[in-house]
Amino acid sequence: MVLYLILVFLVIGSDQLLKSWVVGHLSFGAFKTIVPNVFGLTYVQNDGAAWSILRGQQWFFYLVTIVAVGVIGYLFYTSERSERLYRTGLALMLAGALGNFIDRLHLKYVVDMFQLDFINFPIFNIADMALTFGVICVLIAIMVKEKVTHD
Repeated sequence: MVLYLILVFLVIGSDQLLKSWVVGHLSFGAFKTIVPNVFGLTYVQNDGAAWSILRGQQWFFYLVTIVAVGVIGYLFYTSERSERLYRTGLALMLAGALGNFIDRLHLKYVVDMFQLDFINFPIFNIADMALTFGVICVLIAIMVKEKVTHD
């Protein structure tokens, strides 16, 4: 349990530190190349979800986050200690949800910064990556468990 909490705090801390650095060192909308033609940093303020879906609907994101945290907590509490990949995925999802929730509560928008140059993809942050990797871990854990129980 302690290791999962450490993971949650490390992800949230990294997310908030990088967001703070971006706000302090990049002008709004400015782009800084990290790997040419691959990715860079662009400071944007997103008051919606990916591709600015549901822009300005903060009440919706507050509600979804509160419900998600409750569901993730329940799933973690009821999961087996041996389900490490599943629990890691839940911890990453929790960290991602809380990382963006902190921004929404404090700023009324989410600070995003990672921009991929080789594909048309929304600008994102560490919390978004944690959510994505968390969902992938949970799905893989569920598929592996289903395969084991059906074999």
